[in-house]
Amino acid sequence: MADSLAFHGPTGPCPADDPRLWPNVAAARLGGTAELFAGLGWTARDGWWALTRDPRIWALLPEADVVVLAVGSMDTLPSPLPTALREGIRYLRPDPLRSWVRRAYLAAQPHLARLLRGRPVALPPKTSVRYLNRCVRSVRLLRPDLPVVGIVPSVHRAPAYAGVHTGHAPACAAIRSWASRVDIPLVDLPALVGPGLAAGDTNPDGMHWGWHLHAEVGQAFADLITHRLQHA
Repeated sequence: MADSLAFHGPTGPCPADDPRLWPNVAAARLGGTAELFAGLGWTARDGWWALTRDPRIWALLPEADVVVLAVGSMDTLPSPLPTALREGIRYLRPDPLRSWVRRAYLAAQPHLARLLRGRPVALPPKTSVRYLNRCVRSVRLLRPDLPVVGIVPSVHRAPAYAGVHTGHAPACAAIRSWASRVDIPLVDLPALVGPGLAAGDTNPDGMHWGWHLHAEVGQAFADLITHRLQHA
């Protein structure tokens, strides 16, 4: 379960079976296949909703070798409007009003992110941890033997948020602490992708990754999962 970092390449979104995407890179290194459940802007809450509402996941869990909770990065982004209002823009009618409101919000977002110093965020750290923990508890209830791995939330250099990311450090601290308590190994995305983003190995949006970073992240997941399976 992931956000758009799992299916966006250097020029935009890709089909889930594109072999260059990091979930498929990781699966190929492990000699298996990846089943991706992801969406634009997915937070830990969306991961929980997918786990509890999507019957395709229920069908796959009995045969899965590992569950990857690659959600949490989008939780850390500035969200000047409450999530319910921001996501509700898509439901506005008539169409010209919806388009106007969306353009106005996107134009204001970087200025508001700077003005409000990155607060509030899309999902507060305590809430992210709560939903991640629910996911892990549910998986372990159904499959106590099934390994689960996660992430340290990624970083960005996105003009859409004026480069503001003050919510990142608190979220990382909260997730690291939680993962240590419940024995969930993490791939450190900031350490992996931060230098690449700074060097320009990125989508022009400053958030999603180039193929070199996808390859590195996929290999890191493969290594982490291999270690986890060997010590399960």
